[in-house]
Amino acid sequence: MAHNRKAFHDYFVEDRYEAGIELFGTEVKSIRAGTLNVKEAYCGIKDGEIFLHQMHISPYEQGNIFNKDPIRVRRLLMHKQEIRKLFAMVKQDGYTLIPLSIYFKHGKVKVEVGVCKGKKNYDKRESSAQRDAKREMDRHMKERNR
Repeated sequence: MAHNRKAFHDYFVEDRYEAGIELFGTEVKSIRAGTLNVKEAYCGIKDGEIFLHQMHISPYEQGNIFNKDPIRVRRLLMHKQEIRKLFAMVKQDGYTLIPLSIYFKHGKVKVEVGVCKGKKNYDKRESSAQRDAKREMDRHMKERNR
């Protein structure tokens, strides 16, 4: 449904987890309409619970009084053992929790959370160069197979 492309540009994704998310009805309808932004979003752990910050879900047009604040903090639903494991990983130097994508699974909204480590500028340039080289190789292979 929605992918966080900026996360793959700015971070190395070490591990991925699936989590449910606590939403209200108008927010789910707005997500179905595709009016959300996860570009600046991040996750934080507080008191044994995991929360999603800075994810923008536009207000549902027919929602009137039931619409909530578009960038409110939302709780993610995961098992306690998983949250403890993530907390231990995040305490390590340089790791953070970033939402990678938001999608529907059996009618429920799911969030793919990545344990990420920040890239330096030279890492970003190297990734860009590798991507360009792969694109160029694919282009040559396509021409060769014709």
